[in-house]
Amino acid sequence: MDKRWILLSVVVVTLLGGQVSEAETTGTTNILFGSCSHQDKPMPIFNAILSEPKDAFVFLGDNIYGDTENMEVLAQKYKKLGANPLVKNLRETTPTYAIWDDHDYGVNDGGKDYPQKQASKKLLLDFWQVPKDSPRRTREDGLYGSYVVGQGAHQIRIILPDLRYQRDDLTSVGKFDFFTNRRPKNMGPYSKSVGSMMGEQQWEWLAAELQKPEAIKIIASSLQVLSDFTGWEAWGNFDDKQRLLDLIKKHRVNGVMLISGDTHWGEISKLEVGVDYPLWDITSSGLTEEWKQVSPNKNRVSEATTEVNYGFISVNWADENPSIHFGLKDVEGKLVVSKTINLSDISIY
Repeated sequence: MDKRWILLSVVVVTLLGGQVSEAETTGTTNILFGSCSHQDKPMPIFNAILSEPKDAFVFLGDNIYGDTENMEVLAQKYKKLGANPLVKNLRETTPTYAIWDDHDYGVNDGGKDYPQKQASKKLLLDFWQVPKDSPRRTREDGLYGSYVVGQGAHQIRIILPDLRYQRDDLTSVGKFDFFTNRRPKNMGPYSKSVGSMMGEQQWEWLAAELQKPEAIKIIASSLQVLSDFTGWEAWGNFDDKQRLLDLIKKHRVNGVMLISGDTHWGEISKLEVGVDYPLWDITSSGLTEEWKQVSPNKNRVSEATTEVNYGFISVNWADENPSIHFGLKDVEGKLVVSKTINLSDISIY
């Protein structure tokens, strides 16, 4: 398309009071994401995020550090996050979507037994301005949901599973093993656990979401999906990781990408064994939080960054075989790690 016509279209829509997405003006869809933003700390990384072209920003959990059963305390922490001028600017100018992890759920490594989960759910949905008629508000088994970014054939579905509300108990390796073997290596207290992070109703919902027609489906997980280490929380703690892979394979789902948070370091993971096409997991953590002792991960295919970071996925639909550029950027918006693939690379047919 002639650039003059693009410019004219932008002017016309602007005069009519509408908003023009990046995909409509450049043929590119840009989705940014991050996790682990402590409300009491400065958040300079949002200066870089605000300067980026973006069609959506996804908050992947630990969006505040609540850790309380007192809902007034939790509400005040949300209020402090919302009062941050950079976060406020982002929310006023960009569609933002959010899921929780343990600290904004209300308890570290918490699961289904957290007594305030219903009240905490309402606080999250209210703060992130989820519409009153959204099914996320009426589900009895969590606040999972999905959103579509883009138009026509250039749509991306962002799927937000809830890994807290129905999560079964984690299995610990035991105090002796932890203090003598695990803790000196910073390897965490957990081993393979029995059960699931999601109830059957959510699994059925996830299967249906994956079969919807958008060219790309981004599963926006609060926990790492492809990491093989189970010492800290991850999909691999349960059989959920394999069940998800089986689900994608069973329904021959094209275009699946994974984004995740939680770890306080950033990295890119890739899985090629037992799947129909390579799966990628871009872990972005944290927006304020850092952890210098990176856990093992045999599926890691990038350097791990222990500095604050945010993630990006940029899809260029103008290419005959759309290209997908993804990775992590630092506090100044500079590239830290990145990969580029084509849509056909994550497609069965």
